[in-house]
Amino acid sequence: MLGGVSAAALAVAFPPRSAAEKSITVAQFRNLSLRLTGAGLSDLDPTTAAKLLDGFMSMGRGAELADLITSGATSGALANDIVAAWYSGAYQTAAGLAEFNLPDALVWDVLDYTQPPGLCGGPTGYWADAPQA
Repeated sequence: MLGGVSAAALAVAFPPRSAAEKSITVAQFRNLSLRLTGAGLSDLDPTTAAKLLDGFMSMGRGAELADLITSGATSGALANDIVAAWYSGAYQTAAGLAEFNLPDALVWDVLDYTQPPGLCGGPTGYWADAPQA
């Protein structure tokens, strides 16, 4: 009796992952991210995509991801979270907030007039001259 109750308690505390959650690949996540962000494939680093995918999966969002991949939708809370993660460089995981390499965040492609903190744009005073047209 106790064994059955313990097994039931474990099943509630740690539900088995659905087949959809197990089958999401990094390539599928990158293609979804392309659709949502409008970025180019070369802008979406596979290593970063794997980190983000792991983060979303750790939050139990695998079924939502699978639905988003198959539906072709481009809006909703998860879609917004994916776009925000790629552009900001920060995303939620089961362990809390995580980050990937800030210079790889897509925000720097949009804000082409500036760059991530700590990256030099040229020699001292380079900003004093107008950019070449």
